[in-house]
Amino acid sequence: MARAKRLCAALLLAGTLAGCATSGGNPEDPLEPFNRAMFRFNDAVDGAVIKPVAKGYRSVVPGILRTGISNFFSNLEDVWISVNDVLQGKFQRGFEDFTRVLFNSTFGIAGVFDFASDLGLQKHNEDFGQTLGWWGVGSGAYLVLPILGPSTVRDGFGLVLDTQADLVFQIDGVPVHNSLYATRAISNRANLLDASSVIEQAALDKYTFVRQAWLQRRRNLVYDGDPPREREEPDDEPTK
Repeated sequence: MARAKRLCAALLLAGTLAGCATSGGNPEDPLEPFNRAMFRFNDAVDGAVIKPVAKGYRSVVPGILRTGISNFFSNLEDVWISVNDVLQGKFQRGFEDFTRVLFNSTFGIAGVFDFASDLGLQKHNEDFGQTLGWWGVGSGAYLVLPILGPSTVRDGFGLVLDTQADLVFQIDGVPVHNSLYATRAISNRANLLDASSVIEQAALDKYTFVRQAWLQRRRNLVYDGDPPREREEPDDEPTK
């Protein structure tokens, strides 16, 4: 609960700063100076702590066990994904994702094995930020959150409810759910090691590359891969 309150306060501050930001920069990123500073901070923490731990995890833990751990947390996420499906009016998807949970929790042994995918029930990706977008709530300013990374004001508020609905968050006992949070974070980071290496090698401006890739991906997720065409400004002044 305290974490959610701190995140709400940070988002309210970010919204205020975005409203006060001067025009002339990237309209999607009015908080760019703040975001770049936070991006550098996150990158430093990742390079000093998170990435080395993820590399050690990948080198020590066998691949089949890493897959099982990733599947376990993915199965927990499918519960909230199915709820967001329904909130977006995607009842067929909601039924499929809830069926995934039932099959993987039983035949997949608590989700360790992705039994449902073998049956053709493919995993979807939904969260409350996407639900707000489906309801027509604008994304607001791009925002880099401490440790959590890229977001927007809308998705940040969605993250507050995502956190409260997280089954790991509901587990009694701070040491237990903190250990699960850490394990999930390390597992997720280990899965992204190859992608982050490509970004570091390919991007001249890593911040801009990540921002544009993240915003494009979120837009595609909100519109299920079929976003409306963005309005283009004419290149030239109209002739008089």
